[in-house]
Amino acid sequence: MAESVIQVEDLAASFGGRTIFEHVSFEVRRGEIFVILGGSGSGKSTLLKHMIGLYRASAGKVVILGQEVGAVEGSARRALLRRIGVMWQSGALFGSLDLMENVMVPLEEHSDLPEEARREVARVKLGLVGLGDAARRLPAEISGGMAKRAGIARAMALDPPILFLDEPSAGLDPITSAGLDRLIKQLAREMGTTFVVVTHELQSILAIGDRCLMLDKTAKGVIATGDPRKLREESTHPTVRAFFRREAMEE
Repeated sequence: MAESVIQVEDLAASFGGRTIFEHVSFEVRRGEIFVILGGSGSGKSTLLKHMIGLYRASAGKVVILGQEVGAVEGSARRALLRRIGVMWQSGALFGSLDLMENVMVPLEEHSDLPEEARREVARVKLGLVGLGDAARRLPAEISGGMAKRAGIARAMALDPPILFLDEPSAGLDPITSAGLDRLIKQLAREMGTTFVVVTHELQSILAIGDRCLMLDKTAKGVIATGDPRKLREESTHPTVRAFFRREAMEE
């Protein structure tokens, strides 16, 4: 079994006195694609933001690569955050920068590479996601699927061992979504990158997920973990079964 690179221990999140989730514990293993799933309002993106240190937990902790995210500060915190990459739901590209310039942003902020070296790294990353011929195009000139690929390329700029993807397939047609799923699996297999993917897209979950964790708004926490294909076939939990079989819940 691969070593654990992320440990989440008894994590809780609350805002304005309202509990989003509590007692969330799990681990992510090196090189796997770990999926966080659940219905709307279950806390998927909130959990991701706690994991990368944007939100401070009400209780519990997140440990990434041996360091507690909420405890490290200053240069140690910056060094840890350079070891993870994040792709936000829409790609979150800077509209005034072309794709190469977008990918170069983390390199400009966090490396001492000369400009030509930064450009070469950006070319390589765009090539890895199939956008080598689109480097000089602006975000407004590309499709939604291309924007998501460019977002992944930017997240990979500093060669982090862990990538977090927030709803990578949201808003994409089935063919484009399948292509993005294939890219994620390829990067995990060929580069050994660990992926944490937040999504509610059932086809993507079954296509890419090695293991998954399911959050539930009513339970305010985790209701299932494991291989998503086994959960689809074997779970007896009514919400889990309804999700994986696309069935309406009984009123």
